[in-house]
Amino acid sequence: MNDTAIPGRALPIVARAPGKCILFGEHAVVRAQPEVLLAVDVYTQVAIRPAPEWRVNGHPESAASNAYLQAAIRELWAGGEPLDVTVVSRIPRASGMGSSAAFIAGLAASFGAARGGVDRPTLAQQAFSVERTAQGVGSPGDTSAAVAGGYLTLNTDVAAVGEPLWTVGAGPDRWTVRRIGDPGWVWVVAFSGLPKDTGPKVRAVGEKFASPEGPELLRRFAEVARAGLHAMEREDAGETGHLLDQNQELLRAVGVSHPRLEALIEAARPAALGAKVTGAGGGGSIVALARPGQEADLVRRLARAGAVPFATKPAPVGVQLV
Repeated sequence: MNDTAIPGRALPIVARAPGKCILFGEHAVVRAQPEVLLAVDVYTQVAIRPAPEWRVNGHPESAASNAYLQAAIRELWAGGEPLDVTVVSRIPRASGMGSSAAFIAGLAASFGAARGGVDRPTLAQQAFSVERTAQGVGSPGDTSAAVAGGYLTLNTDVAAVGEPLWTVGAGPDRWTVRRIGDPGWVWVVAFSGLPKDTGPKVRAVGEKFASPEGPELLRRFAEVARAGLHAMEREDAGETGHLLDQNQELLRAVGVSHPRLEALIEAARPAALGAKVTGAGGGGSIVALARPGQEADLVRRLARAGAVPFATKPAPVGVQLV
């Protein structure tokens, strides 16, 4: 893995950042519970160059309406010259695969390079701050995956697990991010075609966690995430798949599944050890762990069910200059 700083560079600058897939603990991570996720080898590329006015892919109106860009300008480019921001992405928008986090990480890295360079812990903090400003809610898992690459865990309360990378946030809203080992598996992420909206879903789940049954739900989310992490450490694919299914039961309980996503999970079953919604839910994508030797069959089944599947491994490097 590459944890080196982003070096200084003169404009124009091009950076690329990977998407992400959450395996365990989405939503509960916002309430300081563990999360396990990986950066996936599907990328967004961001280029910046001087321009007479702010533009995104040549369009001034796109720059003015992009909440992420506007937050990044205020927080990371105050007083800077206008730029033309060109974005090329293979990550479907609103898919639960971290398209906004990859864009923010690429943009923040480009700004940091233009201003003399930036280390990755600072970049992780900056990217999360921009995303939270734009969305109003969330945790730093997505942006940390885009910055770091590889497999990560947040809020793991076992000091021996993983290499500590950084702590993001302040006060009660603090998350410790650690790098964990790669079990060497192929994951299949399948975009349903149904867009998700992160902010409203996170807020709705927050209300569920604040209800009388909330503490028990949070306890179960944490229990499954820790068990999933340890199963992955043992490279126990069968147990990991079983725990993916358990995590999906919890996501149903907090109301973030959808009939379309459930249909994809059922389509995956014959070729998968386990499958679940990944990301905010209500739309977006599922992730499935293929049975050994059945990766191609799993991809075919999900494509026949009408999804856009990606057979993926971890992106070995987080955001980097191109």
